[in-house]
Amino acid sequence: MAEHLVTVGEVHTGLLRTSTALAATDTEALLDLVQGRQVRRSERPIAHAQSPDRHIGVDCPLANSGARVRGVGTVCTRATITGGHVAQASAYARVVRGTAGRRLPWSHYLATPGTIETIGKVDAGRITDAVLTGEPGDALNLDAIGNRTLDQVQHDHRLDHRPAFRTARTRLRWAAGPAGTPVAVSLRVDDPTTRTLRLRHTAADDRAVVEFCEDLALHDWLLTTLLAMVESRPAGSARAETVARVRPAIDFLLHLWMPAARTDPAFEELWRDLEHRPGFSRQWRVNVDRIRDQLALDTIERLGR
Repeated sequence: MAEHLVTVGEVHTGLLRTSTALAATDTEALLDLVQGRQVRRSERPIAHAQSPDRHIGVDCPLANSGARVRGVGTVCTRATITGGHVAQASAYARVVRGTAGRRLPWSHYLATPGTIETIGKVDAGRITDAVLTGEPGDALNLDAIGNRTLDQVQHDHRLDHRPAFRTARTRLRWAAGPAGTPVAVSLRVDDPTTRTLRLRHTAADDRAVVEFCEDLALHDWLLTTLLAMVESRPAGSARAETVARVRPAIDFLLHLWMPAARTDPAFEELWRDLEHRPGFSRQWRVNVDRIRDQLALDTIERLGR
C-alpha cells in the first residue's frame, strides 16, 4: 500500500440562489451531477442531500518553489445542500508517495479515485503549505475545481435566482496529516471569507474527514453571515430597520445550527476543541440573543405606540 502523505481539500459555501427552501425532489434533481449514480439524502436531524462524487483528472506540480514535485491522479468533487438553503461544494484528494518514479497510464490512476501519486522527491510539509496558502501558478488548484462545482449548482435553471438576501461565499482550505501530526486541530481566519484548517488524520476514512470539514465550513458560514447581519446596523438607524435587516436570519439560518449532528464519532473530540476555542456555539448564542432582544424591543415599541 502506498504511503499516505496528506489529504487536502477545499469547501466552498454559499446561500442557494433561490427565494424559498428547495423541495426534496428539486434538490435531488439539482445534485444529479453524475449520470447513473444516486444522490444521497437524509431528513434527520435536518434535510441534507449530497451529490455523487465526480472525479477530475490532474497532472500538475504540487508546489511551485524548491524541488518541483509532480502529482498525477484524480480529485474528488461533490456538492451538498443543507436545509434547502445552503449550498456547498468540496474538492479533495489523498496524496500518496508514488513508487514508480514516472507517469503511469491513466488506467492506473483511475483504479484509485480521489488519489494523487507523487513523482519526484517528496516533502509532505511543503505540499501541505502550498495547498493551504493557495500558491499562485500552475500547482494543484482545488479552488477552481470546487468553485466550478458550486457554480454548476447555483446556475441551474431550477432555481429562481432571487436569493432572499445578499451574502458572500466562504472558503475553507484544509489538510489532514497522518498520525503524528503535532496539532489535533487548528483553525485560522485568513480574511473575511477564507479560513485555513489543519488537523490530525484519525482512524476514520477520508469520506468522514471531508464530512467533518463540510460541517465545520457550514457552521463557519452560518456564523459569518449572522455576524454580518447583526453588525451592519448603521448608527442612528430606526429599530424597525434593524429588525428588517436581521429577519432573514430568523427565516433562513437559525434552525440550521446543529454542530456535529452529522459528524463521525471519531471527530467529536475535534468539535469539542473548536467549541472551546474559538467557541462557535458560544458566539452564535450571543448573537441569536441580540436578535431576539431587538425583536422584543421592537414589539414593546409598537405596543407603546
